[in-house]
Amino acid sequence: MANLRIYLPGMSVHVIRRGNNRGAIVRDDIDYRVLLNFVEHAAADRGVSVHGYVVMTNHYHLILTPHESRALPRMMKTIGERYTHYYNRKYDRIGTLWSGRYRGIVIADELYWLTCLRYIEQNPVRANMVTTPDQYPWSSYAFHAKGDCSKWLMMHDVYLALGSTPERRQVAYRAICGVQLTDPELVNQRHPAPLEIPVAV
Repeated sequence: MANLRIYLPGMSVHVIRRGNNRGAIVRDDIDYRVLLNFVEHAAADRGVSVHGYVVMTNHYHLILTPHESRALPRMMKTIGERYTHYYNRKYDRIGTLWSGRYRGIVIADELYWLTCLRYIEQNPVRANMVTTPDQYPWSSYAFHAKGDCSKWLMMHDVYLALGSTPERRQVAYRAICGVQLTDPELVNQRHPAPLEIPVAV
């Protein structure tokens, strides 16, 4: 039990999980949908709110809030096992799909939370896959910036504080997300060593 890692209920976490040897974790649109479906159902089953996401070709990001101390590790274990089984069966492969354990970074304040959301939803732009976040279909950008409906994404209090109506929040978020992160902000997102908590799956 000494290696057990615990997350505080109600505190958001930025989760990153990468493919083994930087390999692909999705190859077609069906894979994206299946992975997100597993995220949706594992979050509901384990008591975790999902606020934001992006699925890239070889990794994915989530912003989550667990509602009890072991909810997040259990959710990630479920996703990892179920999606690996699906992917290996579909592509006739064996072995692990993931590059070790997922990374979980505690989001300690409101500014960092909003910057983290921008960071993950701008990821396809930084990767030169699209020129604007709205062109990428496999992220939560449309939920926050356009008000697209989702039965499983949950608005966080930080996002709700952007405006008193959905329209005002969307306008505010589009303006915020339209500005690329600075180099110091990128460094802080990628290397937040003081607040990072290693996790077990």
